[in-house]
Amino acid sequence: MAFEPIHQQSLSRQIADQIRQAIVDGSLEADDRLPTEEELAVRFNVSRPTIREALKRLAAQNLVRSKRGPSGGTFVNRPSVRELSESLAGATTLLVGLESFSLDEITQTRLSLETLCCRLAAEHRTDSDLDNLQKELTIQSNPDLTAEELCASDVRFHRAITDATGNRMISFIMYAVIEALQPVANMVAHRFREREIIYRQHQQIFEAISSKNAELAEHFMKEQILYLSDLYQAVADSRP
Repeated sequence: MAFEPIHQQSLSRQIADQIRQAIVDGSLEADDRLPTEEELAVRFNVSRPTIREALKRLAAQNLVRSKRGPSGGTFVNRPSVRELSESLAGATTLLVGLESFSLDEITQTRLSLETLCCRLAAEHRTDSDLDNLQKELTIQSNPDLTAEELCASDVRFHRAITDATGNRMISFIMYAVIEALQPVANMVAHRFREREIIYRQHQQIFEAISSKNAELAEHFMKEQILYLSDLYQAVADSRP
């Protein structure tokens, strides 16, 4: 590995950034063993505590892992798609909570991505995918379901649609979108909406996907997103 000179400010961060870049560009591959703390300290001309802090930064990002013993050391991690997706979802949720995105931006994003998922799900769904969707519909039909339970089932329903696309890249991206936007849609607009409407829309989406009617699945998903968008606006208008 060839490392660049570093500046005196935020040494541990600069070191972590260089090692991270080496992982991203393929200079370091999954399961590769990094040089020891002492060797890295010599290469970067810093103290071992600085190297230790840099490695902690990388470990916090799930980029490296430590192993003790004779064959131990620090190794490049192989993070799962789910772990990275959860990290992306966390960042997206934070930005949504801080109102970094406008209502129009959120609506446009959901319309573009979720209608695409409905089309692909209608084309590629399996019996197992339909079982997962039906399971959530059964849960949502319970009139005694709490708001939190309904929210959780709603998230799982939309995730099941993305899984039914058969496209892992779309599922990775949509995990963040759904985890960040769907709970907000449910909890913020809860007192303004009727559960029966959401349940009916979910049934219509399910039936369209089940019958492999991509155009109809897109239509009903669009109907639900626009319905929720109107509720967002109602919430905003009701604030002092």
